[in-house]
Amino acid sequence: MYTRFMSTAERLIASTRELLWERGYTGTSPKAIQQRAGVGQGSMYHHFAGKPDLALAAIRRTAEEMRAKAEEQLSAPGTSVDRVTAYLRRERDVLKGCPIGRLTQDPDVMADPTLRAPVDETLAWLRERLAEVLAEGRERGELDTTLDPQAAAATVVAVLQGGYVLARAADSVQPFDQAITGVLGLLTTHISPTRK
Repeated sequence: MYTRFMSTAERLIASTRELLWERGYTGTSPKAIQQRAGVGQGSMYHHFAGKPDLALAAIRRTAEEMRAKAEEQLSAPGTSVDRVTAYLRRERDVLKGCPIGRLTQDPDVMADPTLRAPVDETLAWLRERLAEVLAEGRERGELDTTLDPQAAAATVVAVLQGGYVLARAADSVQPFDQAITGVLGLLTTHISPTRK
């Protein structure tokens, strides 16, 4: 599963990330982490103080990766709508859900301010980054002045996260795709007439 070139700490973080996404914090035991990483208990506690410390490292790594992937599309060339579309339409494991968004459903993560912080920071970053892209589009005349970039960005994030929930509930990617098509349809109504 993991390459021999990965350090023990990296294997522990990788296995914790996978287990948090699959099972949540409560369902992720230190023993399961160790088994998946192929390390013993001593190795785990040599690198991390305990499960909360390791979970925090895993959540932070997931958050960093999610931001980097989003930034690829959001900073690419093209109009603001093209960039938001590329972000929303990129390949995702929809039925597994969002690895950060799913943590909001985990009461143990939400009850712990330290574990909750990178989740909140990542979702706030995404709303802000989308708002920047949309504001840029408005300033360049791509989008009409009636568009509220902050509200539109919050809507995009809410639809994206809600799309994951609908897809998981239906065990089908169709509701996710439909939600994304819907929010992009709403966004395109704000394209300036001179740009259509």
